Amino acid sequence: MSIDSLLIPGTPRETAEAYASLEERAKTADFGVLEDDIVFLDTETTGLSFRNCELIEIAAARMSGGKLVERFRTFVHPSGPIPPEISALTNITDLDVSDAPSAKEAVSALADFVGSMPVLAHNATFDRTFIESVSGGREVSDHWIDTLSLSRIALPRLVTHRLSDMASAFGCDTVTHRAMDDVDALAGIWRILLLGLSDMPTGLLGYISRLHPDVEWQFRPIFSYLADMWGDADAPFSLKQVRHDLIAQKNYHARCDAAERDTPFEVETRDTVRESFSPDGLVGKMYDSFESRPDQVQMAVEVRNALATSTHRSVEAGTGVGKSIAYLVPEIEFAKLNNVTVGVATKTNALTDQLVSHELPALNAAIKGGVSFTSLKGYDHYPCLHRVDKAAINDFSGILLDKGQKSLASVEADVLTALAVVYAFSCQSPEGDLDALGIRWRFVPREMLTTSPAECLRSKCPYYPNECLVHGARRRAASSDVVVTNHSLLLRDIDMDGKILPPVRHWVIDEAHGFEAEARRQWAREVSGDSVREGFEMLGGTKSGAIHALMTQSSNLEETTLVTRLLTKVAAAASRASISTSDMFFRLHELSRVVRGGGGYDSLTLWIDEEARSTPEWAALSECAHQAIERLEEATKSARETVEVLAQSSPEMAGDLGESSRFLFELLDNLRLIIEGEDKSYVYSAYLSRRKKDIGSEKLVAEKLDIGADLGSRWLPEMMSVVYTSATMTVADKFDHFDHAVGLDLLDRSMYKDVQLSSSFDYENNMSVIVTRDMPQPNDPQYLDALEDLLFDIHSAMGGSVLTLFTNRRDMERVYEGLAPRLSQIGLDLLSQDRGTSARTLRQKFLQNKTTSLLALKSFWEGFDATGETLRCVVIPKLPFASPRDPLVRERDLREERAWFNHSLPEAVIEVKQAAGRLIRTATDSGVLVLADSRLVTKRYGRQFIASLPKSDATLLERANVRRYIGMWRSSRA
Repeated sequence: MSIDSLLIPGTPRETAEAYASLEERAKTADFGVLEDDIVFLDTETTGLSFRNCELIEIAAARMSGGKLVERFRTFVHPSGPIPPEISALTNITDLDVSDAPSAKEAVSALADFVGSMPVLAHNATFDRTFIESVSGGREVSDHWIDTLSLSRIALPRLVTHRLSDMASAFGCDTVTHRAMDDVDALAGIWRILLLGLSDMPTGLLGYISRLHPDVEWQFRPIFSYLADMWGDADAPFSLKQVRHDLIAQKNYHARCDAAERDTPFEVETRDTVRESFSPDGLVGKMYDSFESRPDQVQMAVEVRNALATSTHRSVEAGTGVGKSIAYLVPEIEFAKLNNVTVGVATKTNALTDQLVSHELPALNAAIKGGVSFTSLKGYDHYPCLHRVDKAAINDFSGILLDKGQKSLASVEADVLTALAVVYAFSCQSPEGDLDALGIRWRFVPREMLTTSPAECLRSKCPYYPNECLVHGARRRAASSDVVVTNHSLLLRDIDMDGKILPPVRHWVIDEAHGFEAEARRQWAREVSGDSVREGFEMLGGTKSGAIHALMTQSSNLEETTLVTRLLTKVAAAASRASISTSDMFFRLHELSRVVRGGGGYDSLTLWIDEEARSTPEWAALSECAHQAIERLEEATKSARETVEVLAQSSPEMAGDLGESSRFLFELLDNLRLIIEGEDKSYVYSAYLSRRKKDIGSEKLVAEKLDIGADLGSRWLPEMMSVVYTSATMTVADKFDHFDHAVGLDLLDRSMYKDVQLSSSFDYENNMSVIVTRDMPQPNDPQYLDALEDLLFDIHSAMGGSVLTLFTNRRDMERVYEGLAPRLSQIGLDLLSQDRGTSARTLRQKFLQNKTTSLLALKSFWEGFDATGETLRCVVIPKLPFASPRDPLVRERDLREERAWFNHSLPEAVIEVKQAAGRLIRTATDSGVLVLADSRLVTKRYGRQFIASLPKSDATLLERANVRRYIGMWRSSRA
């Protein structure tokens, strides 16, 4: 593996050359005590779980004078057999460890070898936790250094910091998943990392070494030593100057706004588009085994026609059509011909990554002149350098809130590591985001290092606009052929009248079935107990938070007396507002008495209708809320006046106060909106807890009722062409529901067109749809027992590899409790999406074993890909209708006739289509879809579900016959 292949695309030439020279420079470098009396360590274990897994091998080597002089290696005898996948990975067998010392004996010997010297390990938390979980493990060393975290600081432009990849790229020993080989590789990488740190800009080593000196940080001695070694300890450091020099190498030329163009657009002919998708055309030459797909060509022509006529499209294209290339080719050619920027918005990160990492680079290589493209994410994905600077100098108190089980000292150390990574990355990256920096967001407050569109200081920020990473990404996007972003950022841009994204007038909305729901989330207004508390804590007062920091800084101003008096006034007003809002949240909790049904185990949901507003509980809440509104009006007025005064003498301090107090203005607006309830474009609700101790999680919410009305009146008229596309848009072959949801039906019919394309997959032969006609109704007491028996038959017949998708946790947990032991008796493993379980971890476990099955909830209904034998059957026990007690459903029922048929029914159909889509992901996949809801047979609306599936005919069976039928179907395909 070469260095070039490991560098993030767009790495500056000088940085790339410095990385490329590290291997050669490492041969003669000398770092003194940093290479003397240190121990490199690696372990192998039976798995990743600290709770259930054990050590099976420990290896270590001591370095003295820059050379490895002594080694330690031992197998460890675990209490049970080594899992087969671990043996396959490490080549360590049960025979190897049969006569090995116990973990306690092995760790005791390790402690003697280490002798309390510093221990270096790649992902040291992993190795240290396993070592210290053994009796005597804490005696090994008090000083552990995590080279994984350090490598992210030293070499921030690498796309991966895996030891194996770095060792290969920098010519160190090869990693083999055996502990001693990994130790040798780590020892080789150590000097590379020290050189990478030494290459930091002048002053940065010393600056980082001095950050928050009261915090115990594993890397501080390393930075201090290197700063002294290179005479860098007291040198000044300016991130703004470093970034100014870095950005000077970049020249961006913004494209014109298509809406301001005076001349007609140039568009390729239909024949030219068709030719691009021929074996000898643009797309045909991109693939070794190209096969022309008529539906893909038709979609590309429709996109071209939309661009040519400045009209819109709804395109349902089944899985396998090749939607991405179908819309990218005509959109890119249009952008290049007319010197404009086109946009693609996706719902999931998986599709965004696919576009940016695969399709667009391939098209860049294939299209004459290349393709320029930029991936734009939300503000909270980019470092706000102003906030980073503030975090570097301000006291952590009031910022590092409760982080659960981790100690404050550990959290502070994680924050320092995050700051060091961001500084290093920002010094080498003209543009970029935080996502690949390995920051532990579980413990590091994201708001400490990022900002939001509403909070961004813009012209008041010292980094704005040129040195700013957020606005730098926007400038790059404005000069690109294609901008790729997500639904949420596009919708926030619409809500802020285009202040976030560059002026793009031609959009493709991929995965468009989720656009309406995402708009409702993004445009919701809420007042949350936790966020209000955090806002007041961040703002602080005369002794803590932002106000305290500003009072300290104001001592250097000529108007220090005036400023101190005004800040004291802000602190007093904020304190009164904080007390009033706290009182209001106690009253909010009492609304739980009004709720009649609805909610989950620990939660309640209240639709705030006229009846709710007429209760004594609401009256009490309203009284407290109006008091809070008065106090917030005082606080916002005081903050505004103080910002105006500060702006005259210290614009930066004015910006800091404006940023810290902005939540007061948002809180005031949202509270007024919800308490008054006069804006009929919203539906109002309260999300409450059954337990008083969880009062902080309670919130008042206002959600847009008719998203299509806003899109159709505010956004679509400003756009020249919007292509909505997804594999699941129609209900019984009709686009009516979708077109209404996204506002198309508000336009003249000549302005948009619906296009339905079939899939290239052979569903008729590769998919079987079963409907169980005799299942009890979901509200029948016998339902769950019958479902458990049916699932046992299905799993038995399929031999595992079954995904069952539930609509509520209670049913899933009850079924799992009875089904898991029954399946275990016949040798089948069953997983369940337990509370707190990571969906990503669950996916990995499910995909590792072809016979494992899974009971899952909402997060698995869409966006989950498991090809081939890892997923052979999908079961939907209950049709996913929205709860009749959901505030949105109830508001619709109040305002519309046939609301259930207009909204709840089509939304459920789309969800079932999405779930069914999990089954067939490639042309060679095959499987069984079981719909275990007898309402598909007993209710007239059942026909719409069946007619909307990719295979429109279903086999109706009694439960007793399902097992035999599946067996016969599988035999016929053997």
